[in-house]
Amino acid sequence: MTHAKRRNLALAVLAAFIAIVVLSACGTSHRALPPYERPLVKTDFQNVRTTAYTHTESDHREYSNHNALGGELHAAGPPIHRAEVVRRAIPAYEVPRAIPVDETAETEVRRASYSPHLQPFSMAERRTTTTVRTTRGRSRSSSVPLIYGSAAADWSRWPAGTVFRLLSTGQIYRVEDYGWALSGRNTIDLYMANQREMNSWGAREETIQVLQWGDPQRSLQFLRSHQNYRHIKRMVLELEGRHKDAAALR
Repeated sequence: MTHAKRRNLALAVLAAFIAIVVLSACGTSHRALPPYERPLVKTDFQNVRTTAYTHTESDHREYSNHNALGGELHAAGPPIHRAEVVRRAIPAYEVPRAIPVDETAETEVRRASYSPHLQPFSMAERRTTTTVRTTRGRSRSSSVPLIYGSAAADWSRWPAGTVFRLLSTGQIYRVEDYGWALSGRNTIDLYMANQREMNSWGAREETIQVLQWGDPQRSLQFLRSHQNYRHIKRMVLELEGRHKDAAALR
């Protein structure tokens, strides 16, 4: 074999090796999508399956502690000892209306059939006011930022920017991420600071209260530029209203 032929053979082997590496890196083009689930009705209160993830997992290390929107992942604040069912938060776009003071929590649960409007997502942090009693018996108020935890979900079910509260813990999360195993599923993945907390959470059925819906059009615009991956393509199809095509995608 001449030197030229050996060189051509070496180049061919190198090209084949590069092709294998590229195809392996794009493994999502061959891996089967998770089974498709019919979307939940968009109501204030939803019963969903929750799982947990952290940035040190093997399938998330390449993204470090960053979410799909380019920001940093954040763990939620500490749980509240007892979270109660409260009246639905009235978004700014709604006209205020009178609410009877004797309305019970049971009545609120019945109102879960209400389908709220969707609103654009704002990165502006909300703040809450707490009252602190000093050693002299005086009270003073201080404003502290609410700590939103990061969550991953199918953006066609919970658009990016959707803010919700876990009724069992009172913790508030915001959808900022998505994942392969969440596409076409009624599952929300909650970000945890470390693997110990992730493993401790496991998988749980949780009732959530949606405080603010993200904007599906902004989510669609973002996802369209990444739909070479099939799990993103499925979300795009569903956001476009092509539910049968989304369900048929494998």
